[in-house]
Amino acid sequence: MDRNLALEVVRATEAAALAAARFIGKGDERMADRAACEAMRKALNAINMDGKIVIGEGEDGETDLLYTDEIVGIGSGPQVDVSVDALEGAFICAMGGPNALSCVALAERGKILRCPDTYMDKIATGPAGVGVIDLDRSPTDNLKALAEAKNVYVEDLRVAILDRPRHEALISEVRKAGAGIKLLSAGDLSAAIATTRPESEIDMLLGIGGAHQGVLAAAAIRSAGGEMQARFMPRNEQEAEACLAMGILDLKRRYTIEELAGDNVMFAATGVTTGDYLHGVRFFSGGARTNSVVMRSKTRTIRFIEAIHHFDFKPEY
Repeated sequence: MDRNLALEVVRATEAAALAAARFIGKGDERMADRAACEAMRKALNAINMDGKIVIGEGEDGETDLLYTDEIVGIGSGPQVDVSVDALEGAFICAMGGPNALSCVALAERGKILRCPDTYMDKIATGPAGVGVIDLDRSPTDNLKALAEAKNVYVEDLRVAILDRPRHEALISEVRKAGAGIKLLSAGDLSAAIATTRPESEIDMLLGIGGAHQGVLAAAAIRSAGGEMQARFMPRNEQEAEACLAMGILDLKRRYTIEELAGDNVMFAATGVTTGDYLHGVRFFSGGARTNSVVMRSKTRTIRFIEAIHHFDFKPEY
């Protein structure tokens, strides 16, 4: 893939973030999500690529925007698989909460794991966790191993966990081990990526969350040299059957980061609301500022982009 493709794709995440930001705190998550999807699709269709969406906003028929197997791009250029979340955290955007963002991952065809809209059990860390953590070990053992790798005490570590009833036992064990917890109302994608940033307050992400967000997080974490493992956790028989239909035959299998995201993946994201990894959109008279990140796994290059947008001069995609 052309290395400049990621810099083109960040325009799509910026467009989606700017559109969604108009709905921050206004209580309408559906309108926020719709605006983000429309803006992202329009921007993606202006990019010189032959893209196929493998993780999107739903199946064809469930949604008319950014659906699975939709073709995006101008039809020429490299053939790529595209994974998108035009607005990760639509509810928290509508409520004015933290960690809403817009993101896209690109990979060579067949190099991003295709999966249904189900759940995953996840563990994620920054580079210090490579070869150290193991989803099959207890949270306590993983915390001890990461603390040793970082040359700190377990008590110095902070773990991000979604605040859900299903995590009561996990939260109890992490606290008993001595680590601090950052409870998330939503937005575990942003928190997972934040484990790779040294100045972040998050050392590890644990727990069950969305599978699509897990694959997108893996693309970013791999690009940043971090570590992630996951296992599918379908919530019901229908989701289990959907996994089987997509070739996920062993639901007990532990997926490595290499299996979740290929060896030549690109990731771009723009903050909608300020979170653990990116600042949110900030409007000013006649324009706005956005904070984005662009990553490439091949070179582990990470670029942070602070963009100033003047609306009178914005491109018509």
